[in-house]
Amino acid sequence: MLDRNRMPGHVAIIMDGNGRWAERNGVSRLTGHNAGMESMKEIVRRASDLGIQYLTVYAFSTENWKRSMEEVSGIFKLLVKFVRLDLDELDRENVKVCALGDYSVIPDAARKSLEKTLEQTRDNTGLQFNIAINYGSRAEIVRAVNRMIADGITEADEETVSRYLYTGDENGNVPDPDLVIRTSGEERLSNFLLWQCAYSEFVFTDTLWPDFSPEKFEEMIEIYQGRDRRFGGRK
Repeated sequence: MLDRNRMPGHVAIIMDGNGRWAERNGVSRLTGHNAGMESMKEIVRRASDLGIQYLTVYAFSTENWKRSMEEVSGIFKLLVKFVRLDLDELDRENVKVCALGDYSVIPDAARKSLEKTLEQTRDNTGLQFNIAINYGSRAEIVRAVNRMIADGITEADEETVSRYLYTGDENGNVPDPDLVIRTSGEERLSNFLLWQCAYSEFVFTDTLWPDFSPEKFEEMIEIYQGRDRRFGGRK
C-alpha cells in the first residue's frame, strides 16, 4: 500500500511506447501520441493529488528531430492543443509549468503556447511540472560549461555545474529525481537527465505509455518505497 509519508519529492518519466501502442491498435502514430498526451494529463493530476513536488516528463528529445516531418509537426500541434485545453486547469490546480531544453527552435505556434503556459503559471506554488522539450542531457551539460566559461568561471565544483543546468537557477534549482520511471519495456536513459540521475532509483515497466494509468503510477511509487536508498554508504 502506498505510504503517503514517504512520497518521492521528484519523479521523472521517460514516456515511451506511443508508436508501438499505435501499431498494436492499428491507428496512426499521431493518434498514439494523442493517447499518450491524455495519459500525461492523468499522471500530472495524480502527482499533484499525491503531493509530489516535482514531476519531469521527457516530451521531445534532441534526437526526435530525426523522425518524419509529419510526426514531428503533429507532436508540436498536440502541445498547442494541450495548452489550449488544459492551461486553465493547470493554473487552477496551482501547478507551475517549467521547460527544460532549448525550446526557442520549436515551431512558432508551439513555442508561443509554451511561453504562455510558463508565464501564466510562473507564480504557482503547487506541483512543478517540468516539460523536457528539445532536450538532450549531453547538450545541457555542454551548454552549462559554455555558460560558465562566458561568466569567467575557470574552476567549478558539482554545485556550480548544477546551477548552470536547465534544472538549476533558471527553474528554481530543481532537486535531482528520486525516482525515474520508463515505460514500454526499454531500460535505458536515452540522454535524459544524465547528471541529475546519479543516485535516482529506476523502475521499468512493460506498459506502453498510453496505457500507463494513475494506478500504475502509484504501483511504481510503491516499488520505489520498498527500496533501501544508501547513496553509496553502508548500513
